Amino acid sequence: MKARVLAGRRLTAPAAAKRLSFFERYLSLWVALCIVAGVAIGKAAPDLVTALSRLELHRVNLPIAVLIWLMIYPMMLRIDFAALRGVGRRPKGLLLVLFVNWLVKPFSMAFLGWLFFKHLFAGLIGPHLGDQYLAGAIILAAAPCTAMVFVWSYLTDGDPAYTLVQVALNDLIMLVAFAPIVIVLLGVSNIVVPYDVLLYSVVLYIVIPLVAGAVSRAGLRRRRGERWFEDVFLPRLKPVSVAALLATLVLIFAFQGEVITGKLGHIVLIAIPLLIQVYFNSSLVYGLARWLRVPHSVAAPGALIGASNFFELAVATAISLFGLTSGATLATVVGVLVEVPVMLSVCSFCNRTRHWFAAAEAEPAGGRAA
Repeated sequence: MKARVLAGRRLTAPAAAKRLSFFERYLSLWVALCIVAGVAIGKAAPDLVTALSRLELHRVNLPIAVLIWLMIYPMMLRIDFAALRGVGRRPKGLLLVLFVNWLVKPFSMAFLGWLFFKHLFAGLIGPHLGDQYLAGAIILAAAPCTAMVFVWSYLTDGDPAYTLVQVALNDLIMLVAFAPIVIVLLGVSNIVVPYDVLLYSVVLYIVIPLVAGAVSRAGLRRRRGERWFEDVFLPRLKPVSVAALLATLVLIFAFQGEVITGKLGHIVLIAIPLLIQVYFNSSLVYGLARWLRVPHSVAAPGALIGASNFFELAVATAISLFGLTSGATLATVVGVLVEVPVMLSVCSFCNRTRHWFAAAEAEPAGGRAA
């Protein structure tokens, strides 16, 4: 068994190597098959896909919301709310993520977008689309991820209580900082932030699964015991999370099938600076976390938070500002398309390099603050 204290407390020894099932071991293959299946379904059954895409509540797609809920619920079950009190005594992981998300990420994306869309790719896309793609990339980078972070944390054995606090702080800052950052970087002042999208997304993706997880955790531990809950119930739920992740991929790529096949060349061009941005930010957080001796259970989710995006908010903002068929909206959609496969590669890297953090994991509770 893993030598760690349950439910988010500091690890006392290096975590044991994660044993992957056959399904998890070839997850990249299943992801590729889901992408192909999604595009094929989008082309073969456009009416069905259109009907599913219109099932929305305040521009939050409900089928996607249910699938994300199924991914997040097992993570929420692992949260020991008593452990939340200890997060404030380990501030380095929080401060590191906030630094990268709000002081590095939007501005580095603005620079990369300017470099690629306004200069390197200018002859291929033209000045108008260059401006549009730059705007979409900036909007995407200014909206840090909310829901999927819990999935990435789950896949890297992250500290669930710490991840919850990281996401909650990001959401609070996003309420006041998203619009000013986008205004400054886009050089416009007429941005209307779809706060209804932000509010409903937080309720659907955090509040509901958090409450459900807390109630389920308390009830099942009381009725069946802690050992059954940890050793039997939680492992049974893991395939549900992975299946929901793959189903989400199928839906996302089905919704965007026409866009993918119609503008494939531009999608590749847009994806290049977005990919550089993802790997730059995740590497920055992960490297600084190692240097600061932050435990792996905090560093890995932090790297993933620093790299991923709140794509529902970004897409909704781009649509409201520039229109459904604009280049800015296409850029945010490309962010959606590349996010899950790329984040899975970052998860894999974090899991393979867990030993880098052995010294930080072995520190006693009275050691350095994380």
